Amino acid sequence: MIDECLMAEFRIRGDDCPLAEASRAADAVVDVAPPLLRDDGNVLLRFSAEPNEAFTAALDADDRIRYLYRAAADGRHSYRCLSLQRSVVHELVSAGFVVESLRYERGDALLTGAVVGQEILQAVMATAGETVGVELERVYALGPEEDSTVADRWDLTPAQTEAIRTAVEMGYFTVPRRTTASEVADAIGISKSAFLERLRRGQNALFTQLFDVEPRSAHSDGN
Repeated sequence: MIDECLMAEFRIRGDDCPLAEASRAADAVVDVAPPLLRDDGNVLLRFSAEPNEAFTAALDADDRIRYLYRAAADGRHSYRCLSLQRSVVHELVSAGFVVESLRYERGDALLTGAVVGQEILQAVMATAGETVGVELERVYALGPEEDSTVADRWDLTPAQTEAIRTAVEMGYFTVPRRTTASEVADAIGISKSAFLERLRRGQNALFTQLFDVEPRSAHSDGN
């Protein structure tokens, strides 16, 4: 039995799959469930994004996309469709990479997943080296207590996750700050007030889970 499980994060640049091209053309950020490859070679896709008509139009006009479905919920659009073209992600999956989270940010794919054992890691790395545009961001060991996926480890909404992730990437939490709330909001494509609300809600959800505490009521004693 292999008792070593590693997590790896990749960035994929220049992929020409439909989601990469649509997110690039519409300047969109898209959260994608692990793609499912059918026996006929086509791919079932499930993904969500902030409302963006240019993104939807780009997908609808793409001849490689079939049966595009869109629904609105919680201020986001969720999609389901069939893609006639595989993405670079499937090259890594074929080598043994287990996808846990996938996000397209204006054309680039940010991919996180599990690799069981060093041999599989070497095979995945060899495949990545042979695939144009694939860069390894980092590799780290998965602890025994971390049996949930990266995407599901904390109970955050996709919008809250995007707000916190973007704020971290842009240096909003560094001392001194490298960016402003307005700049992070612009990067996400929402108003400053909407960003700050998502950030506060996300931080509250994250910290209450992290420290296993319940927020005090407004009438509680103490400072």
